[in-house]
Amino acid sequence: MAERPAFFNSQAHVTCTVYSFEWSPGFSVSQKQKSIESLHRAIRNADADARPLEVSTKSGTPLGVKLSAFNLRLSNLPLENMFQSAKVFENGGPYPDLLQVPPKEAKRDQRLRGSGKLTAFHYQGEVFPLLPQTAFYDYIYIAAVKESLTPDELRALSQYNYFTDIEFNPARSVNTQARTASLVKLLLDEYGVLPDFSKEAFLAYHREHVRS
Repeated sequence: MAERPAFFNSQAHVTCTVYSFEWSPGFSVSQKQKSIESLHRAIRNADADARPLEVSTKSGTPLGVKLSAFNLRLSNLPLENMFQSAKVFENGGPYPDLLQVPPKEAKRDQRLRGSGKLTAFHYQGEVFPLLPQTAFYDYIYIAAVKESLTPDELRALSQYNYFTDIEFNPARSVNTQARTASLVKLLLDEYGVLPDFSKEAFLAYHREHVRS
């Protein structure tokens, strides 16, 4: 058995519940998809109205695959590269050269682990704080969704009400595309579109509406 969170919206807040499910060991896409189906079955067993979407490269739906941070584009660059290249550490960074390498290589660059503590993010001439947690990641993810998804794809996303990321382990990392996809749905449900927030307006919205 394994445990993973599923993110959903409740009373105008992004929140999550952790579900236990049968894990299928192995690194192949087919094994990952067996685990995803088991997780989604657990969600549907708990909520008969659940419509879960896996948000990762292992998703069984094209929309879920497209919503992966490895596939979304921001300023015509992979979102993952934008995120990693914006990190500022106590002993270095940001590292703009990470924009020019494959996304997985950017994520694994040794400087991201050898430059001391993360202190902030630098993006488009602005400094983003570490708190609220996940706010910077969510900010650029939403910008990438606006750039990458068609109106029909946004409407399709709104039809789902639970979002998972089979690779996300809260014990090892903070950010997950599943949480942000739930936030995208919340914004679409509230505004009908994805608003053009300023940095400060988005941070304020995030503090109020994202619990996890």
